[in-house]
Amino acid sequence: MARLFTLGEERCIVNHIKNSTVLRLFTYAEQKSELRRHLSRSVTFEPEVREVVQEILTDIKDRGDTALYEYTERFQGFRPGEVMVSSEEIRDAYEEADGDFIAILEEAYRNITVFHEQEVDKSFFCEQDNRVILGQRVTPLERVMLYVPGGKAAYPSSLFMNVVPAQVAGVDRIYLTTPCDGEGKVSPHILAAAHVAGVDTIYKFGGAQAVAAFAFGTESVPKVDKITGPGNKFVALAKKEVFGHVSIDSIAGPSEVVVIADDSADPEFIVLDLFAQSEHDPDASSVLVTDSGKLAETVKTLANEMVTAMERGDIIQQAFNANGAIVLTKDIREACEVSNMIAPEHLELHVRDSWAILPDLRHAGAVFMGSYSCESIGDYFAGPNHILPTNGTARFFSPLSVRDFIKHTSIISYSKEQLALSGEKIARFADHEDLQAHAEAIRARLRKLR
Repeated sequence: MARLFTLGEERCIVNHIKNSTVLRLFTYAEQKSELRRHLSRSVTFEPEVREVVQEILTDIKDRGDTALYEYTERFQGFRPGEVMVSSEEIRDAYEEADGDFIAILEEAYRNITVFHEQEVDKSFFCEQDNRVILGQRVTPLERVMLYVPGGKAAYPSSLFMNVVPAQVAGVDRIYLTTPCDGEGKVSPHILAAAHVAGVDTIYKFGGAQAVAAFAFGTESVPKVDKITGPGNKFVALAKKEVFGHVSIDSIAGPSEVVVIADDSADPEFIVLDLFAQSEHDPDASSVLVTDSGKLAETVKTLANEMVTAMERGDIIQQAFNANGAIVLTKDIREACEVSNMIAPEHLELHVRDSWAILPDLRHAGAVFMGSYSCESIGDYFAGPNHILPTNGTARFFSPLSVRDFIKHTSIISYSKEQLALSGEKIARFADHEDLQAHAEAIRARLRKLR
């Protein structure tokens, strides 16, 4: 059983049963430094992972398809004769899928599309004095590769979250890639979702070799402008290493959730929401931040009782042991401070008035307002993108969006009249930077105007 002891003015629960669910409890005012260490997360990779990824990238850059086929056989157990999924396979997966599931996919796709249509940037031009026109042109990227995980689990939801903003942005060519099994088959759920989304160009390999192939191009794989989508640590590092050859969205890490709750919250809701993140990965992080000692103890006890009924209970336990926590704060404002420190991927607000504390929350990939806005809704159905910044990068990164699939070009149209007025100022600016040709490029034009 769990043992209770006093830490400062709060009671802290420590469980000594081996392999049990251990959500460490911290009193924030007294244990800030320890909490930071426990929840410290960064985008780092083991030396052996780096070595493997570098080998794959170099090999595929040098040997193209030959290396791609070898790595696909080594890691997926399939030697490609054909690297693409046929249109017949895509159609068959759609037609053989459960009709109710297809209806759910179609509604989710509509919801996600409607949301992302609100993100569209528009070109603009403004006319100033002397016929000067300045502006910015928005154009979509030409070619993108969207990575959809399909190894240990298949995620048609991630397909939608990648595809929809690219479609709304107007990307010319969208290439999807996802791992196949040893027989060369791709998850029928992913193929059915692709059919719903109108995607018919699907490659059936994954891992770092997929990133390399699309970053550099091979005989059968086109070089793209951008690569997006989550994957394992090999995929994440490969994306990091090819940045510059292509653009990428972000370096995704294990999933995260912070739940801020007061004494009005439902403990069962909280436990299941913490489980929902931790069942993804033993490295996932699930944290409850509350000003209620009673709620903290109830959640702790309930988690121990409920985890045995979870199909992925072992993974949940590992994640709780490594990265789980309950943090006790003096009030909800201090709870917001804890959340801002963590900058979580997902932030749930199980409090009486979630809108009242929203201004105090600076850093989160997505915020779920109120006890009935659980993270699962965002994963599948609501509309906002579920590909979110992790590892504390919500301090400076944003969710995947239409803006990730466009680029902005500045437009400058200067008139002779305005150059006559401003030219010498511009030239003198260049003089102060010791850039003679810059200054002379202006003065040559001024001489023509005299």
